Amino acid sequence: MLRWLHRVALSAALLCGAATAHNYHMGLADIGYNAATGNTEIVHTYTAHDVEALLANLYGRQFDLGAEEDQEALRRYLDKRFVLTVDGRALPLQWVGVKASADTVTVFQEVPGTALPAGAVLKNGVLTDFLAAQINTVNVGGSAGRAAATLTFTASQAEQRLP
Repeated sequence: MLRWLHRVALSAALLCGAATAHNYHMGLADIGYNAATGNTEIVHTYTAHDVEALLANLYGRQFDLGAEEDQEALRRYLDKRFVLTVDGRALPLQWVGVKASADTVTVFQEVPGTALPAGAVLKNGVLTDFLAAQINTVNVGGSAGRAAATLTFTASQAEQRLP
């Protein structure tokens, strides 16, 4: 668990640097099973400027992700663009919360009471519909005999089978 938290902290630090330079558009997500809770946990981190620009473009106004109704708009967007499926059926991703700073937006989700089964498919098109150069990296933790893996998603490759 501590190693997973270090990866999340490193991911957020890397995004902070990317937000300052803003030479490219990227998102990072970690998917891991938490044996203590029995839930699969998902932590996404995106550049705040990119998320704010997306929401302003979609809704024609400025957003404050500290406000519940503005978080709801982001949740609706993510529910369409970040989808885990098993045998063609979407898994219920529960929204845990969001933490926004001047540099990053971090979203916490979970799949209650389950580890991801073999053959799960991830569609990750977050921000790729808005920013053609967006690259989303997903770290998938190993569990139940499965190896850990890192997957990359782009506008042209938005769906992949998890290991």
